[in-house]
Amino acid sequence: MRRRLPWAIAAGYAVLFTALGAWRYAVHRNLVDFGIFAQSLRSNFLCLCNTIEGSHWAFHFSPVLGVPMLLLHVWNSPLVLVAVQSVACALVIPAVYAIVERRADARTAAWAAWIAALYPPLAGLAFVDFHENAFAPAAVLWLVWALDARRFRLAGLFAVCAIGVKEDQALFIAVGALAAAWALRGDVAMRRFLLALSGLAFVVVALFFFAIAPHVGANPAWQPTRFYAWNAADVRSLPATSIARLGFLVLALAPLAFIPLQSRAIVLAIPAFAEVLLSRMPTTFTMGTHYAGAWIGYVLAAFAFAIPRASRRRAYVALAFCVLEFALADPLHPALNLRPIEARDRALDAYLRGWPADLAVATQEEAFGHLALRDARATLLPDDGNAPLPAAIVLIDRAYPRSPRLVENAARLAALEASGELRVVVRCGSILVMMRGNRARAAAIPRCPQASR
Repeated sequence: MRRRLPWAIAAGYAVLFTALGAWRYAVHRNLVDFGIFAQSLRSNFLCLCNTIEGSHWAFHFSPVLGVPMLLLHVWNSPLVLVAVQSVACALVIPAVYAIVERRADARTAAWAAWIAALYPPLAGLAFVDFHENAFAPAAVLWLVWALDARRFRLAGLFAVCAIGVKEDQALFIAVGALAAAWALRGDVAMRRFLLALSGLAFVVVALFFFAIAPHVGANPAWQPTRFYAWNAADVRSLPATSIARLGFLVLALAPLAFIPLQSRAIVLAIPAFAEVLLSRMPTTFTMGTHYAGAWIGYVLAAFAFAIPRASRRRAYVALAFCVLEFALADPLHPALNLRPIEARDRALDAYLRGWPADLAVATQEEAFGHLALRDARATLLPDDGNAPLPAAIVLIDRAYPRSPRLVENAARLAALEASGELRVVVRCGSILVMMRGNRARAAAIPRCPQASR
């Protein structure tokens, strides 16, 4: 805990990914999730309201979001979300160091810290759109450290943090604590704590599914179930997707030189791996998405327990595999997410700066991610080109021709414009604002900035 090295690595890690995240935001590559959480965190804690989900409580149990919410009320900037996520992921590094140092010398702990810092799935989690899953790995690892050190008060604090990330973490901890209580049944104090922890976690899971979500009104149902709504076509495609699932496991374990498999603690990762691998959609078992937050903490905990028994050569191999994975399958996807700031980025930002704080508008991802902190009524164009438009005002920027929502709605918007149902009220270069109905509301729509005319 008092060693400077892991904290210095963590500080550098947080600064690096805050800078990368700010760059990604500047080139409008923060998409749907960023907008959802920005809007939610600018509402109030009891609602966590956004125009996509209604209330986030209908989807997930995430009281941990109170932390970035408080920070946003102090400093109303999108960089708060970027920095908080970067710091949350950086806290994994000293946790790994602390666990290893209890079983090995400082040199081995330092190697483990560097491997954790270079672990590609963690980097992908730090860089992806803001999501509550980013808080899970550090909370889980610090919980493991506190239990291993028999510091039960701290363990209780970290357990509350982990359970408060999301209902799936509560379930993983409930099951894992039961398994650990059985494995450590000869340790009376530890067994009692673990059974109490398991009971608390199960209560939280039940509370969410049977009280909170139904009360908030998840509509039409708890949305994550779509990942497990297997149909005949999904089953037929299973042989082909099995290769991707196996490849995902290799990408998760190879950068750690498969060292986690040497520890019995790897069983704690089974429920989290099952959550992502049993999905019918490949999004959950694709590196560079927030779903990695579900399992990273458990895999790194097993790694930290096992590396003191591994040879120094295995540590070298792990570092080499980390570098190799960045070279061959970089979860940051820099070619897609990082590019020089262009004139179109500056033009869109200049226009959006004048947008009113409470004007209902449907737009594409690039604008939604930048409007969400300012406009509580901003929403996305539908992902179904036949679905009704969710607002009377539509804002699009054709300078981003590959924007998914723009592509999905291009034909419909062109038809509505041709028929006169949608009329262009502002044209600012590639930016178009269209509206239907009473044109008296057009006075609230900002004109093109003087510098862009």
